[in-house]
Amino acid sequence: MSRFLPAKYRTDRRSERSGISRLITRSIALVTLTLALTPLSAQVPETLSVDATAPTRPFPHYWERMFGSGRAVLSLRDSYRQDLRTVRAATAVSYVRFHGIFNDEMGVYSEGPKGEAIYNFSYVDQAYDGLLASGVRPIVELSFMPRPLAAHDIRHSFWYRPVVSPPKDYGGWDALITAFAKHLIQRYGIDEVSRWYFEVWNEPNLDFWAGQPKQSTYWMLYDQTAKSLKAVDARIRVGGPATAQAAWVGAFIQHCKQNNVPVDFVSTHVYGDDTAKDVFGTTEHITREHMVCRSVQKVHAEIQASPMPSMPLIWTEFNASWNNQVRVTDSPYMGPWLAETVRQCDGLVQDMSYWTFSDVFEEQGVVKTPFYGGFGLLAVGGIPKPSFNAFSLLHQLGEQRFAQETQGALLTRRDDGALVIALWNYADVGATSPSRNVVLDFKHVSTRAARVQQLDPAHGNVLVEYEKMGSPTYPTQTQLTQLRAAAALPAPRTRTLNAGKLTLEIPSDGVVLVTLAGKPPRR
Repeated sequence: MSRFLPAKYRTDRRSERSGISRLITRSIALVTLTLALTPLSAQVPETLSVDATAPTRPFPHYWERMFGSGRAVLSLRDSYRQDLRTVRAATAVSYVRFHGIFNDEMGVYSEGPKGEAIYNFSYVDQAYDGLLASGVRPIVELSFMPRPLAAHDIRHSFWYRPVVSPPKDYGGWDALITAFAKHLIQRYGIDEVSRWYFEVWNEPNLDFWAGQPKQSTYWMLYDQTAKSLKAVDARIRVGGPATAQAAWVGAFIQHCKQNNVPVDFVSTHVYGDDTAKDVFGTTEHITREHMVCRSVQKVHAEIQASPMPSMPLIWTEFNASWNNQVRVTDSPYMGPWLAETVRQCDGLVQDMSYWTFSDVFEEQGVVKTPFYGGFGLLAVGGIPKPSFNAFSLLHQLGEQRFAQETQGALLTRRDDGALVIALWNYADVGATSPSRNVVLDFKHVSTRAARVQQLDPAHGNVLVEYEKMGSPTYPTQTQLTQLRAAAALPAPRTRTLNAGKLTLEIPSDGVVLVTLAGKPPRR
């Protein structure tokens, strides 16, 4: 989630339009450049051998099974639910996480004239019923504090102003958690609820938690919450510390072990533009391309060195930026960035939850324009961004990954025997890479043709059409239809292999997916 204060979001509309225009101009220019303008060394093709009989290892789609979203009350909207259905059709999403199930707007907790607790789970039921009806389960983030239960009226700076105070009475908090868990089990059954994840709070090392000192007071919150959940039913899965900047995980596991506090998984967050100082305590420069997986590797190592080395790691927030930038989260940059992140983080984490699936989102207030650098895969109006198309392409990768490690590529095989290969051409934000020329040399394949799909500044990039229509602040229904059509990935092209070889040219910020039909391997 963003770490800006609200004033930082007051972007001038003319600046937004100018930024989009510059991005579109650069995108079109880099795709139409002739090879004569490309350095000669860049024109020398790479040859990548792909042997269909080579060893493989399991390749779980850990990057697309969980997604984040704004806050609980937004899940009641039709636009939210429609966006979820759209993402569900293009990915393997099985879990969704949002903030604020206990926010006052959800109406969960109030007190009577004598201070007695009054619970109302009407909106909770509507929220979780909606997720389940869409074929996904919740990651239940247990936040934030109901105002009547808070020790102090301390609020976060988000537009909806959540209360981030510790409870005035842990007995009251425990009773709320107990009543909440019992209600969920009564409504959905323990067989269902035991497949959910319950995460205690959100980013307590930042200003989402007002307890002081932060860590020790969060330990108390976690201990009380975990024990209350397990007292209702030991099958409920609970974890934390849900920190920003990959913090506290080693200390959290040590605390739980030493104090016999139940924990079923650990969770944390990081973004591509977090700093090495904040994440690693160093002054080194870690690029956006490497920050997320360097952080995952750090936490993975901490878990392995801990008293609970097999503890599952669920990365409940990640993205290329926590800072809203059109040229990052709305642009084709996200294709190579996501593919490279998937390649690097493979084998280090159980699941990663991309923040977020939709721009039905109000941390900075009501969205003012479709493209403002929002986190979502879908802009307001259900408009697919290049990031949506990137997830759609990578969803097609196989369930087995070839053992050879290849830079800028993922070589996979599906269970039906098809070879599915992703290739990309990464460039830093604001930079342009020379075209990447690759010759795929296939071995032991019977097919003579391949299906090729691509995402780049000229394909699957809705910003081009948005700029052409004048960057409307409030697109009409006709314009929304046009934008959704323009956002779609082009249909796959059939390319004939030449002596088992396929030559590809990938522009800067481009991703190419190559699929060859095949036979299931013998087992």
